[in-house]
Amino acid sequence: MQTFSSTTVSIQRDTRAWQLQVWASFAIAVFLCATGLSWLPGEALDRAFMVMGYVFCLSTAFMLAKFIRDNQHADAGGTAGRDVPMWRLVVWGSFFTAMGLTGWGLLRMEINDAYKAFLGVSWLFLISSAFTLAKTLRDRHEADLIEARLQGRRAARQEAAASSTSAD
Repeated sequence: MQTFSSTTVSIQRDTRAWQLQVWASFAIAVFLCATGLSWLPGEALDRAFMVMGYVFCLSTAFMLAKFIRDNQHADAGGTAGRDVPMWRLVVWGSFFTAMGLTGWGLLRMEINDAYKAFLGVSWLFLISSAFTLAKTLRDRHEADLIEARLQGRRAARQEAAASSTSAD
């Protein structure tokens, strides 16, 4: 919490424990997915398809998180979303295509059901932790921006006060 003149501004930040948990969860999810995919039995083409699917899902999860957050800020600011409708279709379509194709690939593979369950749970853990990581990183960035703006305003007030007292 920072105090500027007579106004108190509270900048909410995540705790270090939360940040550690988010990064640890993401790292564990990546590790579990990498382990499952590296030991994946079956054809090389199936393994390549699943690796591409997991990477596609991961990248579209980050893209979707950014898209939603950007539009939330545009709505809160009273302006219409900056994105054209086709971009909305690309973002949502990419996410659902990635999830659908990866799920389809996982279900159609002829591997042990326990192995499918491991890959499925680790995949969903990866997507969930990616959304949480994206939110945590964006929250930190926004808090840093607010803090920088407030410090800039404080410096400008101090400079204006100093110049008005030196002019007197």
